[in-house]
Amino acid sequence: MIKILQIIFIFVISFTKLLSEEINLAKLASGFNSPWSLSLIDDENILITEKSGNLILFNLNEKKRKKLNHNLNILEDGQGGLLEVLYFNGYIYVSYSENRGNGNSSTSVAKAEYKKKKLEFKNIFRAEPPINSGYHFGSRMIIKEKYLYVSAGERGQGMIAQDPTKHPGSIIRIHLDGKIPKDNPKFKNKKNWLPEIYQIGVRNPQGMDLSPFDSKIYITNHGARGGDWFGEVRPGENYGWKILGWGGTNYSGIKIGPKWKPGFTKAIKYWVPSIAVSSMVIYKGEEFKEWNGDALITSLKDESLRKIKFEKNKLLNEKIIFKGNIGRIRDIEIENNSGQIFLLTDQGSLWRLSK
Repeated sequence: MIKILQIIFIFVISFTKLLSEEINLAKLASGFNSPWSLSLIDDENILITEKSGNLILFNLNEKKRKKLNHNLNILEDGQGGLLEVLYFNGYIYVSYSENRGNGNSSTSVAKAEYKKKKLEFKNIFRAEPPINSGYHFGSRMIIKEKYLYVSAGERGQGMIAQDPTKHPGSIIRIHLDGKIPKDNPKFKNKKNWLPEIYQIGVRNPQGMDLSPFDSKIYITNHGARGGDWFGEVRPGENYGWKILGWGGTNYSGIKIGPKWKPGFTKAIKYWVPSIAVSSMVIYKGEEFKEWNGDALITSLKDESLRKIKFEKNKLLNEKIIFKGNIGRIRDIEIENNSGQIFLLTDQGSLWRLSK
């Protein structure tokens, strides 16, 4: 019996050592206040948002941080505040809960030319109508070609996600200057949809990325009590919230609706119970080249980084890379040159994942 225990102990030690040789988690900085998003400017500089409204420039080499002045009118309320940041070709795009007066706010997107002094942001999208709620802003962004895609959560309003005459609960597609593309669903076969809407029926989509392999856009979405999912963004389609419950229930315990039924977009992967899914990327890089094409998905409640292998919208397998090591993971980004991975946590820390 003692010999068997010794063998098991040696195996566990060896397995732990193997894992530590495969991946390395290094804390780069801490002390950020409710950080929400990060975006890499270059190999040395990262932009980080704090919900309270701070936009921070962090230098990786010098470990220095600087607050960038801006003119955004932010209402920090519940889950709202300064949210996503995206650097692209000399411009900074941010999504935020815009103060619309009397406690009302909207998921809004603004753009500014990148300057190290004061950033003069100008709104290029604003979700209508404004709502008095601190819930479900969604609020991730990606750029594909000349288009900006934005996830707009349903603000806790449920069936508003089925109303295409309102923005909350939808995926938005606009030009980089805010103009409306003439091939959006409204101008094809969805005449009653608002012109900015690309897809409807989402609840609180907190992850979004463009795959460099198939040029498709993928998102992660918070369910209620269960029913988190990972799936593809598809023009003119409907993910079904709040007709569908995706396997989850209301917080009262009452069933919402079926997991899925024909006529609605079907996700690639569902999580029941909920892992509180957050951000995601489709991996491409040399550091973990065996992961190329896989989705890396972070979570809050589960505190895990997961790898999803999929093909043609079919789940092949899921693997937990690590769990419980760094806390609630809010955002993930890939360094373009090295393929190393940056992670941002609710606990206020910035981490790098490498070999």
